[in-house]
Amino acid sequence: MNMNRTGMGFSEHGGAKFCVERIILDELKLEEVAQRQTEIHGPSIKKKICDSIRCFVGQWKIWILTWIPVLSWIPQYSVQENGLGDLVSGVSVGIMHLPQGMAYALLASVPPVFGLYTSFYPVLVYFIFGTSKHVSIGTFAVISIMIGSVSERLAPEDHFLTNGTNGSVVMDTEARDVQRVKVAAATTLLCGIFQVLLGLVRFGFVVTYLSEPLVRGYTTGAATHVIISQLKFMLGVSPRRFTGPLQLLYTLVELGSLLLQTHIPTLVISLVALTALVIVKEINSCYRHKLFLPVPIELMLIIAGTLVSHYTDLKAGNGVDVVGKIPSGLVPPRVPEVGFFSSVVGDAFTVAVVGYAISISLGKTFALKYGYKVDSNQELLALGFSNVIGGFFQCYSVTSSLSRSLVQESTGGKTQVAGVISAVIVLITVLKLGSLFEELPTAVLSTIVFVNLKGMFMQCQDIPALWKSNRVDLLVWLVTFLCTVLLNLDLGLAASIIFTLLTVIFRTQRPRYSLLGRVPDTELYLETESNKEAKAIPGITIFRSSAMLYYANAELYQEALLEKCGINVPELKKRKEEERAKKRQQKGKDKQTGVLRELANRMLVSMKNVSESVHCQRTDHEHIINDNGIATVGHGNTNHGFQPEQDSEEEEERDNTETHSSSCDNVQEHTHSIILDFTPVSFIDTVTLKTLENIFQNFAEVDVTVYIAGCQVCVVQQLERGGFFSESVSKGRLFPSIHDAVLHCLCLRDLSCSELALEMPCVTRF
Repeated sequence: MNMNRTGMGFSEHGGAKFCVERIILDELKLEEVAQRQTEIHGPSIKKKICDSIRCFVGQWKIWILTWIPVLSWIPQYSVQENGLGDLVSGVSVGIMHLPQGMAYALLASVPPVFGLYTSFYPVLVYFIFGTSKHVSIGTFAVISIMIGSVSERLAPEDHFLTNGTNGSVVMDTEARDVQRVKVAAATTLLCGIFQVLLGLVRFGFVVTYLSEPLVRGYTTGAATHVIISQLKFMLGVSPRRFTGPLQLLYTLVELGSLLLQTHIPTLVISLVALTALVIVKEINSCYRHKLFLPVPIELMLIIAGTLVSHYTDLKAGNGVDVVGKIPSGLVPPRVPEVGFFSSVVGDAFTVAVVGYAISISLGKTFALKYGYKVDSNQELLALGFSNVIGGFFQCYSVTSSLSRSLVQESTGGKTQVAGVISAVIVLITVLKLGSLFEELPTAVLSTIVFVNLKGMFMQCQDIPALWKSNRVDLLVWLVTFLCTVLLNLDLGLAASIIFTLLTVIFRTQRPRYSLLGRVPDTELYLETESNKEAKAIPGITIFRSSAMLYYANAELYQEALLEKCGINVPELKKRKEEERAKKRQQKGKDKQTGVLRELANRMLVSMKNVSESVHCQRTDHEHIINDNGIATVGHGNTNHGFQPEQDSEEEEERDNTETHSSSCDNVQEHTHSIILDFTPVSFIDTVTLKTLENIFQNFAEVDVTVYIAGCQVCVVQQLERGGFFSESVSKGRLFPSIHDAVLHCLCLRDLSCSELALEMPCVTRF
């Protein structure tokens, strides 16, 4: 049977048009037409096992290439196309690794050489398992400060104070550094284990709970922690260490009290280095399109600072703190102290999530720009393996660096071969050149960290942009920043995630409720408030919620529906009950009247018999009894009738109709059908199911029929399992589109074909 007809053409204005003619479909007819399957049977266990064995034998190579991506692209690597770009890029990034690795090691509260280790081993591991071609793995300021907070908490300086000569107190810095390296390595190993486990269970989507405003607000707050932590090295003072919430404020107050004790030579070194860094970086930024390579000011500053410190003997002559001994060569692998796991489990998980969020967001940015795919779960595994293996070589946690990644991309890097070349530069430094930087002032490294955080604080430009575009996201950004600054990094992240989820819940509880109207000559239904041409259909209310319907907003949905449709269901039900009570009272009175009427009829019959025998006629009054037993008393031209009780049922039915009509006149004049647009609804819970049952039942009591349009198949199945459908509410109340539901409502109003064509043409034309 041909139930629809479709045609296409072009309108007078040159736009495409189409014409569809079909029957009105409800859920029952749609299931018949579409031949929907009620149960979809999956393959048997035997077939699954056979398919698994077949896949294992035939696709083992694909699995290996997926788990070890380097094997898929390294055989196809073109030296002619990519070699020069990767070489220049690798050397440039390697030069950046040296100062950043040593500087960020101070943030992690470990000796600078361990920052160089962190810039070497994890880079090689990511080369094997990573999928991004442009990110630079290694040290990063935010992750370094998070690791440093753990190291200082579990290995505070107070635990390493010893008595020196002449009753002085001396700190055993060597023992302190050894203990902090153990803490950092244990945290890194546990962080890597978390990332590997999350990657194995395909949990890469966890980063979706960290929205962009949250990540940017968090990294800006973490950068504030980094800046404050570096002030003591730049001023040459030794403030007390504070822990817990508000530690940043306490540290600022402590630094303010120590300003008079500022070490002048250290401050001068910091100001000179700061000035040189700012000027040269601005030159690099302004002339980045003309410069083949950015001026390596960090490396030049480290070399100059080392030479000045060595030939002027800044440490002995002026008391300037320097990096100290840097051992040459690589350290052998060793198992981290697993005893720290119980103390750092929360911090390790936080570092794992934040590090992955930063890395995947940066990786997807480059992938979108250059048209390749980054596997989120494989990236999680790559970071996890980098941290696990790095933990055995006394590295601390790594992630992608924005500044180094931008340099790697801008200098022509096209693959992770550039990362290997940068690791070679770091290896040469560790093996042969490390001891040359022993005289480098720590103030220079702190200044490098200070200036490199400019990009983080440039994220504050998000505030005016978010104020114009989305103020809820602005609130998330500000709350995240304040929580991170005031509550520390771990508690700040937890509080920020909770607040972000609360904003989502709040927005679903306060959605936009609207009534829809039809756009003339189309089957489109838009909001009547924002579209002038969208006209409401008389007698039909079409209701839509902008958010999904679930237990948290089900009651609000029902209240909004009552408000929008303008039907006071509780008041109408109450009025109807009162009128029913009056009707029952009237029915009792009618019974008494019926008895009196029966007696009157009998008396009239007797009087008739008497009148017939006497043959008496009266001019003023006539008594006539018809064949049905109804006595009619004629008085002039006026007739008074008495009806026996046999018609009481007809009177009762008429009274019921009149009573119901009087109580629902306003409803019938305005609304006889309500259509609920369920397009945004993706699931139904028990609370929502009960709410729908109440809606259908309450409106049915005032003669208003409720329909559902745009209901997804999964929602229909959940309604079936919940026992929603019954004899009074069948699947015939569900329609695939609003247009089908509207046409069905109009057909039920007994409109003629011509009237229906004028009211709502079944053939939609564009």
